[in-house]
Amino acid sequence: MPQILCLTDLIAAGKLTGKRVFIRADLNVPRDAAGQITDDTRIRASIPAMTAALAAGAAVMVTSHLGRPIEGQLKPEDSLAAVAQRLGELLGRTVPLIRDWVEEGVELAPGQLVLLENCRANLGEKKNSDTLAQKMAALCDIYINDAFGTAHRAQASTHGIAKYAPIAAAGPLLAGELSALARALEQPKRPLVAIVAGSKVSTKLTILKSLAHKVDQLIVGGGIANTFLLAAGLPIGKSLAEADLLSEAKAIMELMQQRGASVPMPLDVVTAKTFSASAQPEIKPAHAVAEDDLILDLGPASMSQLTALLAKAGTIVWNGPVGVFEFDAFGDGTKALAQAIATSDAFSIAGGGDTLAAIAKYGISDQIDYISTGGGAFLEFLEGKALPAVEVLMTRSVSGT
Repeated sequence: MPQILCLTDLIAAGKLTGKRVFIRADLNVPRDAAGQITDDTRIRASIPAMTAALAAGAAVMVTSHLGRPIEGQLKPEDSLAAVAQRLGELLGRTVPLIRDWVEEGVELAPGQLVLLENCRANLGEKKNSDTLAQKMAALCDIYINDAFGTAHRAQASTHGIAKYAPIAAAGPLLAGELSALARALEQPKRPLVAIVAGSKVSTKLTILKSLAHKVDQLIVGGGIANTFLLAAGLPIGKSLAEADLLSEAKAIMELMQQRGASVPMPLDVVTAKTFSASAQPEIKPAHAVAEDDLILDLGPASMSQLTALLAKAGTIVWNGPVGVFEFDAFGDGTKALAQAIATSDAFSIAGGGDTLAAIAKYGISDQIDYISTGGGAFLEFLEGKALPAVEVLMTRSVSGT
């Protein structure tokens, strides 16, 4: 894990007593048409940082983005009011919601907790305005970033404020995510197996290239697998693929082979004539796909091969389902994959929206060692990109501030 000052370090050193602590959380929860929260997972996950700071004698202010508000125009649908109410229910206390907090400031005493309105409604947030960041930093003695999901964005509440706050540190969620990712990619127990699946190679090409230098087995699925099948000279019928990226797929396979690693090709696939939940599935050898076939899942022989690989793995990184698991007739591959990861002795880390949906569908969340809620930040970490919100905390830690 990168060397970063953490909230736990500050608490252990007794540095929160009587201090104003500003926590940037990720409370961007899904809501229904009526504005009601449909899943409070992110709120629950953010509570430990708040309760730890309060217990250490701090005055705590928390903010988050929600949705995509227009800067300078806080509309009712962009308000954190529902979040404040749910947070209060979970904490067993009233959580005041503060508007216009940048210009008017925040008055609170140790032991108090307030929620600051949607930070993305502030002018200059997305452009990482120094002026806005300095105003935010002036509100606190200590800044805590506990929002890994926004760590790939250099914005005023995730990056700028960390430059100007007297002390800047990572919260438990951010620290935990970085630790798990470092364990999986920087100091993995071998063999290291990565599963990268999705509809297009182009959206995950940089991830595939980055992992090709690190992993022992690179399992591809979904539309991505179709492009690799085509690159290997196998028929894919009318399946989704990107013919213009065949050279890239071949280069990845050649690189893996040169390293003594591999991209295991599917042995069989599940096809249908139409993309539909009611389509009739047919299992075929990978070399026998007809011109009018759509490949919608990996077949049982393919999954037996992959299950054997996962059983021997030391570390597993999972991003993406291997088939159209939303259709039950084409979900067996992803279900088998999920169960193989769940029963493996390997350290497993999973991330990405579709992956989380598959984990929930097959009920294996308790059997994955670390489930990343980072979304874009998770993917950019896999790509090997620097995360601005993490970089600034590293800089502050190195400088001793």
